[in-house]
Amino acid sequence: MLALTLVLPLNGWLVDRIGAKALYLWCFSAFTLCSALCGVAWSAPSLIGFRVLQGVSGGLLAPMTQMMIARAAGRHMARVAGYMALPVLLAPVLGPIIAGAILQYASWRWLFLVNLPIGGIALVLVILFLPNDQNETTRRTLDWFSLALLSPGLVMFLYGSGRLDHMAGRGILATGVAMMAAFLWTVRRKGDDALIDLRLFKGKVFSTAAITQFLSNGGMFAGQMLIPAFLIQACGQAPGKMGWMLAPLGIGMMLTNPFMGALTDRFGIRRVSAAGALLTLVATLPMLYLAANGLNLLVLLPALLLRGLGMSGVGLPSLSAAYASVRREQLPMATTSLNIVQRLGGPTMTTLCATFLAWKLKSPGVSHAVSSAYGWAFLVLCGIHALAFISAVQLPRRLDDVSIRD
Repeated sequence: MLALTLVLPLNGWLVDRIGAKALYLWCFSAFTLCSALCGVAWSAPSLIGFRVLQGVSGGLLAPMTQMMIARAAGRHMARVAGYMALPVLLAPVLGPIIAGAILQYASWRWLFLVNLPIGGIALVLVILFLPNDQNETTRRTLDWFSLALLSPGLVMFLYGSGRLDHMAGRGILATGVAMMAAFLWTVRRKGDDALIDLRLFKGKVFSTAAITQFLSNGGMFAGQMLIPAFLIQACGQAPGKMGWMLAPLGIGMMLTNPFMGALTDRFGIRRVSAAGALLTLVATLPMLYLAANGLNLLVLLPALLLRGLGMSGVGLPSLSAAYASVRREQLPMATTSLNIVQRLGGPTMTTLCATFLAWKLKSPGVSHAVSSAYGWAFLVLCGIHALAFISAVQLPRRLDDVSIRD
């Protein structure tokens, strides 16, 4: 994750410089090669080094895919991306099963070597079917100073936010925040040569969609931290059993994603995104009841299913609105900006909830202190989802209402 974040700010500049297809080919080739190197690693340090290289090479694949969908699908992005999200949602379900079978019947090296035939097939498909976009490349100067501030700043922010219980972690987090603040101050004066074009955020649709993405993504990741921890620490559930309890969350997301395009076309961006945010909020409220009254599967399982249904309804419509508000040549820069916003939302809101939880756990004189602390943390999570709903209702009604900002 840290290696991915390190190279993410380069995405827009690289697409402008060499083209989306060429960059995708290079990244996929490097990722496949690094998988092979991981499979033949001769020591723990060599494996760690190859994994870092794998993260660097594969870090741009997800935002690149997102950008190419936006280019090809245009205003039908929600429909196309909804179907393409299914493999991503299936991965947490099928991944442990496949990995377990490999570890039981073969060597751990095959966890990486299995990527070789998959990567080979993917490269052939990319060569055959992705359109050539060399005519859309531009020679834009790389802002090395901004890159030196933003990339390490993002990595320090993500690393430090997960280690606030240590003084060093808090220092790293503060350094990351300072570097990102310096980047924002510097990049405002760069104009067309800026690493990230902050002028995109002057557009109401783009900025509203970005805020919605930040809050919804942050609420999703904060919930993924709080709910499992609550089930284990406050309810005494074993990790294996807890995993099965969380299954309705993934099922809800898988049920909703394929229909996002049709729902957006039928009801519009604002209604679908706001309804998803509101459903996520309503489905999180039962966690307050569980924190106060103890575990009840008849309450937990339906709530998680509805939470999954709601979370899927927020992201894709708002993402479609953001892409529809920019010109085609701005898509690489918009993709980089949105991905940075998404990745900042998760650790920011997770850190907020975790810090509040830790503070309440240390509060003296509270009976049932653990459950009470989680109740307060879930209240903060509900507040995040409420803010996401407020942001979602500011989105345009329909894609037809979105005008491209010059």
